[in-house]
Amino acid sequence: MARMREVALEGVICSPFPSGSFRMATEQKRLRKDDPTKGKKPQTINILDRSPPFDLSAEMGVLGSLILNPDVANDLAIEIRADDFYDDAHRKLYAAMMNLFDSGRKMDVTLLVSELKTAGDYELIGGAGYLAKLANNVPNAAHAKYYAQIVRSKATIRRLIDASTAILSDAYDESSDAKELVSQAEQKIFSIQDDRNANTAASVSEVLKAAMTRIDKRMQGEQLQSGVLTHFTDFDQMTGGLHNGELIILAARPSMGKTAFAMNIAEHVAMKENAPTLFVSLEMNAIELVDRLLCSVAKVNGSRLRVGTITPDDQKRLLANAAKISHAPLYIDDAPSRTVSEVAAVARRISQQEMRKPNGRKLGLIVIDYLQLLDPDNPKDPRQEQVAKMARRLKMLAREQDVPILCLSQLNRQAEEGKDHRPKLSHLRESGAIEQDADVVMFVHREGYYHRGADAEQYAGQAEIIIAKQRNGPVGEIELVWERDFTRFLNKVADRHEEFSSYSDFSTPGGY
Repeated sequence: MARMREVALEGVICSPFPSGSFRMATEQKRLRKDDPTKGKKPQTINILDRSPPFDLSAEMGVLGSLILNPDVANDLAIEIRADDFYDDAHRKLYAAMMNLFDSGRKMDVTLLVSELKTAGDYELIGGAGYLAKLANNVPNAAHAKYYAQIVRSKATIRRLIDASTAILSDAYDESSDAKELVSQAEQKIFSIQDDRNANTAASVSEVLKAAMTRIDKRMQGEQLQSGVLTHFTDFDQMTGGLHNGELIILAARPSMGKTAFAMNIAEHVAMKENAPTLFVSLEMNAIELVDRLLCSVAKVNGSRLRVGTITPDDQKRLLANAAKISHAPLYIDDAPSRTVSEVAAVARRISQQEMRKPNGRKLGLIVIDYLQLLDPDNPKDPRQEQVAKMARRLKMLAREQDVPILCLSQLNRQAEEGKDHRPKLSHLRESGAIEQDADVVMFVHREGYYHRGADAEQYAGQAEIIIAKQRNGPVGEIELVWERDFTRFLNKVADRHEEFSSYSDFSTPGGY
């Protein structure tokens, strides 16, 4: 008996679980033993055991309509595809019909039978008897498009089920990174959105009406809904503002003020235009950005704010402007790492959130600071390919959300090696695809940055925005004023002599 107790104790002592864990494990086994649901399938398993949604009547309606009226093939070809059909025989039959349609041959029963026999699918689809059944069971061949919409809807739901199942399977794989799983899950879900639209090809007369309406608004001086203004007058005149669906690259060397310029634009769009704005900051945290914003709007020296030496008047201005800023629809995402897919997800959520508000507006601007800090979807790709893919996906996001994306970018060191230090398109860092995909490429340039001492005085406060590429407009330079203490750019005030230049004829002989 003593030996048995020693063996039992030895087994407990050698157990890999502490005594508390051992008791807990024993209790859990007892609870599982007494569990009234034991032997029942979990709810998830019951759901997965169900048949996916489909509508065979709608599928038969599409096929029967094509047999009775082959002319509906034009509408169906851009509405559904063969893989939208649930039944395998229906899928093969529709593919055979579309092959006839694509080849330009007339679609009748005789040619269809020949096509099916050539592919070896005639007996598989049920032969002549099933073709006759399809033709006889169609309520109205004119409703083929509506039958197709049902088929397409069911196919979309099935794809959602497949994606959800794959997400569930991936989630149980403990070797995968959680952040990567979330990103992959979002890609799976959003890829289901079917972008096949029957109205993607519009007649020139329809587009011309919209174009003439927009021209008329421009002639009347009305603000257009195709983009947002930046409040930089010369820039808005040269570009027409930031247009929806465009990717705008703002590049500069470090400490040139590209973040300040982007923040000035975001401030105006959110506070003055009242358009929801998302600022994705991968370099600075949200508090630092808000400090900059407060100092810029309230005209308070940022250095004094950081060391706590601001005056009572500065404090009053900060409080007064903080109240104004708090009501602006400005969102700051300061996550230290983001992929383009994650930026897209954040943008979609904010846009949906804003649209649910009374008189809500969709997202008006996305700012990303900056491109080279975005995480690539595949870190194993060469760096140039990574940047190229990110630039392309940002352009796709701008078009998808119908919003301008202002993306900051770094320049390589070659920009500092030239005699005049002026940036060029070839100075864009790490990929030429940035220039290719961007609709607008512009640079921030401050000549005073490269001068010290007495030489710097002549360049004090001078700044330029160099528009090096504009797909739908001119290129050129825009002069601005740089207020370093407030990290703020301002429109250049016209020289007083220039204001009166039009009256110069008064001082000339014969002037009136």
